Amino acid sequence: MAKTAIITGGSRGIGAAMTKKLGEMGYNVVINYRSASSKAGTEQIAADLEKTYGVKTLVVKADVSKYEDCETLVNETVKAFGPNIDVLINNAGITNNCNWIDITREAYENVINTNLMSFLHMTHLVLPHMINHSDKKNQCCIVNTSSVGGLTGVINQADYCASKSGIIGLTRALALEFASRGVRVNAIAPGMIMTDMLRGVNQDELNALAATIPEGFIGDVSDIAGAMEYILKAPYVTGQVISPNGGFVLQ
Repeated sequence: MAKTAIITGGSRGIGAAMTKKLGEMGYNVVINYRSASSKAGTEQIAADLEKTYGVKTLVVKADVSKYEDCETLVNETVKAFGPNIDVLINNAGITNNCNWIDITREAYENVINTNLMSFLHMTHLVLPHMINHSDKKNQCCIVNTSSVGGLTGVINQADYCASKSGIIGLTRALALEFASRGVRVNAIAPGMIMTDMLRGVNQDELNALAATIPEGFIGDVSDIAGAMEYILKAPYVTGQVISPNGGFVLQ
């Protein structure tokens, strides 16, 4: 019987690569979208997974920065696939890129609510559907997407760095709390990864960015999906922060 995975922010960039990897690994996948403009793209990813890997999918409209929408996402998952949830990928994230004097309260609250509060909401709601069937032989997994910004400071990213650091603290605390109950909790802290945002940068700026990375190149979304796959398959790994970043940040 196929296992069930929920991924937030799974329709673009890193999230889309992780979503596809979950399908490749044989999970039934639940994907949320927030805005109407994202609906068609999310549904196409779901259709591709079903056609390519023969898994089942569910697409749910949910703004995971809101607890009530997270409830809807989890309830719809249980309605479609039953009470057991095996994997939660908390990946939803946004950024402002604004200095801390000019930023508005609404802007930084939006980042914190999307990047951090959604992770608290989703883990709070999903864990009861994990501990109800998990044990040493049948582990469940939570993977939280942080960032190198959560390991270091980044100019004009105070709210973003705060949220990503908070994710690491959440990961470690939950890993300790639920290790004995068959639930592993880990984080991925991506470095510079080629997504639509970086593709919009001019070539000279992109080359300058790559020059700051010891390995000399910007990572691909598949590097993050691969890290997720490793975590899901590694039964002795919990409470860890894995950072594919080409040597940009050393832990």
